[in-house]
Amino acid sequence: MPRIHFGDWVETAVDWLQTHLTWVFDIVNAVLDGMYSGVDTVLGGGEPLLMAGILAVIAAWLRGLLPGVLAFVGLALIDALGLWDDAMDTLSLVLVAAVITVVIAVPLGVLAARNRRVSAQLRPLLDVMQTMPAFIYLIPGVMFFGVGTTPGLLATIIFAMPPGVRMTELGIRQVEGELVEAAEAFGTMPRDVLLRVQLPLALPTIMAGVNQVIMLGLSMVVIGGMAGAGGLGEQVYSAITQLKVGLAAESGVAVVILAMYLDRMTGALSERVSPLGRRAAAKAGSLAGRARFARYRPAGAVAVVGVVVLALVAGGLNLAGSGKAEAGSGARPGKDAGKTVDMGYFPWDEAIASTFLWDNILEDRGYKPNLKQLDPGPLYSSLAQGQMDIQLDSWLPTTHKAYMDKYGSQLEDLGSWYGPTSLELSVPSYVKGIDSLADLKGQGKKFGGKIIGIEASAGEMATLNNKVLKAYGLQGEYQVVSSSTSAMLAELDRSIKNHQPVVVTLWSPHWAYGKYDLKKLKDPMTAWGQGERIHMVGKKTFSQDFPEFSGWLKNFKLTEGQLTSLEVAIQQGGAGNEKASARKWLDAQPGLEDKLAPVS
Repeated sequence: MPRIHFGDWVETAVDWLQTHLTWVFDIVNAVLDGMYSGVDTVLGGGEPLLMAGILAVIAAWLRGLLPGVLAFVGLALIDALGLWDDAMDTLSLVLVAAVITVVIAVPLGVLAARNRRVSAQLRPLLDVMQTMPAFIYLIPGVMFFGVGTTPGLLATIIFAMPPGVRMTELGIRQVEGELVEAAEAFGTMPRDVLLRVQLPLALPTIMAGVNQVIMLGLSMVVIGGMAGAGGLGEQVYSAITQLKVGLAAESGVAVVILAMYLDRMTGALSERVSPLGRRAAAKAGSLAGRARFARYRPAGAVAVVGVVVLALVAGGLNLAGSGKAEAGSGARPGKDAGKTVDMGYFPWDEAIASTFLWDNILEDRGYKPNLKQLDPGPLYSSLAQGQMDIQLDSWLPTTHKAYMDKYGSQLEDLGSWYGPTSLELSVPSYVKGIDSLADLKGQGKKFGGKIIGIEASAGEMATLNNKVLKAYGLQGEYQVVSSSTSAMLAELDRSIKNHQPVVVTLWSPHWAYGKYDLKKLKDPMTAWGQGERIHMVGKKTFSQDFPEFSGWLKNFKLTEGQLTSLEVAIQQGGAGNEKASARKWLDAQPGLEDKLAPVS
């Protein structure tokens, strides 16, 4: 069969859309971002426990006193974990996406139920939307809208829509034909048949679809953290990529609490709005017996008063707090003090170290740094679109060559701050007889036929697969396992603890060489090529927008000893303490801050 270049056609179509319909994407981006910002301002604007009280009152009104108390306990736990702001960001994304999805899905479901031709045409489209891997929806979103909330919202809407359409269609089709015929026999207009007969009777099924929309939306919003959507998704993504077990557990608990709250509330809302649900709830209440107090539901007026009172208190406290302006954190502000700098980084050790180092320095100079962790692809795309300002870990000319080839004309290279680096394969020192890449040939069984790699998008992986394996005749004998930097390090740590042979992709400098006794495998054929340098890459207008900061960066250098000690300090500081660890390291280097960021 001849090769069908479907992917090339898709890329051509995307390029055309980016070129000719940018104004449409800007409008969509502005609308969705405005909706999200409005909801997030409301949910995240008050004191956490007061907002938890408001949500608990809603739970008590919908389900009863005991569920309201449990809801408050769960939401208070999220606040105790230090994840309240992230949880409210996630809840805002879910609510906005769910409202938009339902507004589109229910009319489509109604249309499909009343017209079999429309149903037949929608079915394959819904199948594609429901079975397509969720990550794929993020790619065009990032390309059209850049990183942020909009790609996550659009991906969530697309991913969550099928159950809303299908359940609406199913609910209307399940309404008994005799009831519809009876309504028509009395001269009821088709619109009234739909609104007064079919929809009320189909409401339980439709609400089940709404419930599934919200649950799928929550799962997709977490995935959206990969595209900079923020919230709990960003925390989960950070925990996965950096193997932070504690943060993963805490973020997972917060996601579960939100999911349970939304699931129970939508289920209870179905009872409130459906005549059948209200009758079932009344019957259950009459049989409750001694548990009646726990099932007590405040009247609507009482619930409204409670919500309004708590909202007013929360708003008042928020206004009082906003009046307390904090003094500038920089003891020696720079010329551009007050500017916000959006800095991106991927979960690589030198990227984390250098980014949090400059996070502290910029704050000391009166700037407002805003940090966001992203994968290389979305980060370079956002730099090219001007949505991010700078990133400090561009490995050139090899590792990030593909990104620079694609976006280089839209970026500014501020030079290198470290180098030369080296790419290598490494093994624990207890693995005898393996000292160079040539020694790996014929030893595949010893290592299980695997070389533990990092992110598939990394240039080191492409060089390993396309050049190194071929140069040393290792193709077929070894499989390069794509994973992540943190997963590779976890496998290295596990193998060393069990005294097992393992070969991993590494690079210098890296803190792993200080923690473990490793051997860099020699490369007599220089298949890895020459050493790279770590560059700083910004958006096209970075030097114009930040003349002072760009001047500092162009003179920024760290020695191997400085970088390694900074990485070790951050590793020892533990997950979530990167900024404080970098601060502590910087304070222990007298004169370094003034050297890196001099002010007159």
